[in-house]
Amino acid sequence: MPALPARPERNGPVTASVRAVPPFKPPLVKAVFRDVAPMQVSRPAAWAAASVTRTLLTEIIDGARRAAAEEARRKLIPGDLLSAIDRNIELEVGSKWYDHSPTFKGLTGVVYDAEGVLVRPRERSRSRRPSAVAGAHRFEAGVRKLLRGRGVTAAPAMVRDLDGIASVFLTDLARDAAMVVREGGVKRFGSVALVTPGEPVPPPALKDPLLALSTRRGDGRTIGRDDVLAATTIQLFGGNLRQRALTEAREATQDTSAG
Repeated sequence: MPALPARPERNGPVTASVRAVPPFKPPLVKAVFRDVAPMQVSRPAAWAAASVTRTLLTEIIDGARRAAAEEARRKLIPGDLLSAIDRNIELEVGSKWYDHSPTFKGLTGVVYDAEGVLVRPRERSRSRRPSAVAGAHRFEAGVRKLLRGRGVTAAPAMVRDLDGIASVFLTDLARDAAMVVREGGVKRFGSVALVTPGEPVPPPALKDPLLALSTRRGDGRTIGRDDVLAATTIQLFGGNLRQRALTEAREATQDTSAG
């Protein structure tokens, strides 16, 4: 019986060729979009949304991994997530998940209504309408794939937090993409510049490629790739993370049909 070939070892993050395959599959992305709006979702739009979500989660995992490395750990815990967000404000997304996670308990502050009455966290809804929180478990397989690709493991509570953030972020992204379609572009377009206190704010670029996304072309029934990219400019701060997410999303959709 011939000897079986040795299995290749996995040392460190995945290669760029493997990275090109999004861990969050297009059918899952389209299901999330259908929960938000009764619109068609083009294939490039689904791939772009999956890519943007992957870029965000990868950045969060890398930030948590650096925090864990300072304590000589390779297994991530919720405290590493808090450290990653604290060190990089761009990672503070999917905040609706924070009200449902023990990790963020006591960190989101209290909210009062106009009459000064304390607003308590929303109780679990009895509605059958799908929600980002209830559907967070659908992202676990993709999250675990990302963790393996970055060469780390995570405690169950950390995995749940990553699932929840991914689900809430993608739901918000889908909602904004649908808004772009309905309104014919980004009507409230803007950007955020992160600068050091005391330093002058850099002037806007004369030919900012993001401004091209503020005007939409296409029918009013289908969410296309550019609608997802425009929604990304709404969801993410105007820093390195947003630019990288847009670049990687464009690269991920180069081989897909136009949409």
